Amino acid sequence: MGERTSYTPGTFSWVDLNTDDQEGAKAFYSALFAWQYEDIGIGEGASYSMAKIDGHSVAAMGPLQGEGMPPHWNCYVTVADADASAARAAELGATLLAEPFDVFEAGRMAAFADPQGAVLSVWQAKDNIGAGLVNVPGALAWNDLLSPDVEASAAFYRALFGWEIADMEGAGGQYWSIANDGRPNGGMMPMPEGGHPAWNLYFACEDVDATVAQAGELGARTIMPASDVPNGGRFAILADRSNAVFSVVSGQMDP
Repeated sequence: MGERTSYTPGTFSWVDLNTDDQEGAKAFYSALFAWQYEDIGIGEGASYSMAKIDGHSVAAMGPLQGEGMPPHWNCYVTVADADASAARAAELGATLLAEPFDVFEAGRMAAFADPQGAVLSVWQAKDNIGAGLVNVPGALAWNDLLSPDVEASAAFYRALFGWEIADMEGAGGQYWSIANDGRPNGGMMPMPEGGHPAWNLYFACEDVDATVAQAGELGARTIMPASDVPNGGRFAILADRSNAVFSVVSGQMDP
């Protein structure tokens, strides 16, 4: 699947980077993924840089939104009603980090930390559906949750989004699949020792090993070297020059 014109509620649909070096990040990711940018003013001299491939928005980046906050990528799930989803998340034990608010005419969003501490945003589309292109090199391909308590996380997200979450056969209790409305939508896995709860995003690439090598030349750090995945592809986890974590994957995925 490539071009998108809409997303079913409960589907991952957008990612953006909050960084302390926006120009450096733009240079890094354009070299790695051939992104081009459209800068949109958001006041006080700041801009929200929409990353594009062939004219389609695939991600974005902007300045850090809180003092002392480290650079990081944010994951968004499309919902029918951001206010209702935020309220439901709070009822289920989440901590609201950003109450629902309008993003100009693009849409309405909210952000929360789930009961295990992983941060996620919800997106109610208006003029902007989110990513206009997925599952091609340089675009969003997958999302995984690292959780200290996968069973509790699964219960929370089933109740919030209606996701179908199941222990993947043959994974030895180390990976749970997520389906939304019957379609693959990501996964969950136990948080590694020394890690922290987080949603981890994956960008597609043609050759993971070559992308890891190029990222290193551009100043990135490898957190997990390239490894095989069951579908015949490979993946790796990286940190960009400002230490924002992201992953790359080859093989067919379907957010």
